Amino acid sequence: MLKHIVMWRFVEGAEGKSRKENAQWMKEHLEALVGVVPEIRSMEVGVNCYPGETAYDAVLISTFDDVNAMNRYKVHPAHVAVAEYCKKVRESRVDIDYEI
Repeated sequence: MLKHIVMWRFVEGAEGKSRKENAQWMKEHLEALVGVVPEIRSMEVGVNCYPGETAYDAVLISTFDDVNAMNRYKVHPAHVAVAEYCKKVRESRVDIDYEI
């Protein structure tokens, strides 16, 4: 199994939304991928509720069978649509993948 974790910091006012609104948009649209993208074994998306200087706005914690399944998820059209929006509104992104 593979754990995939991503965190984003969003740009205030991007696409006419606040950072928190874009974080909520990401939460709703990523969670909607469950059941649509068959490779997703589990997914949790959190929106930061305690902003701070070093804090990120949202986090994705997802699980896949293996790296091949994660790579199929990354190119699935439903995921690509969410990722394209994210690229427009994010200031920064960090990720980590590890085997469990």
